[in-house]
Amino acid sequence: MSVSKELSKGLVQVYTGEGKGKTTAALGQSIRAAGHGLKVLFVQFVKGNSFTGEFLFFQKFS
Repeated sequence: MSVSKELSKGLVQVYTGEGKGKTTAALGQSIRAAGHGLKVLFVQFVKGNSFTGEFLFFQKFS
């Protein structure tokens, strides 16, 4: 039985704070959840230049 069949409600995780590591943590968690068959929606709010490495990756591999 996949993990997604055991969950009856969704889960929202918000990563905040100064410094580095938030995007890396969120991407890692998203990849693990997707690997277990869960649906994943990844939302990122970017200040300033929107051409981050993450943006370019998802634009290329969407």
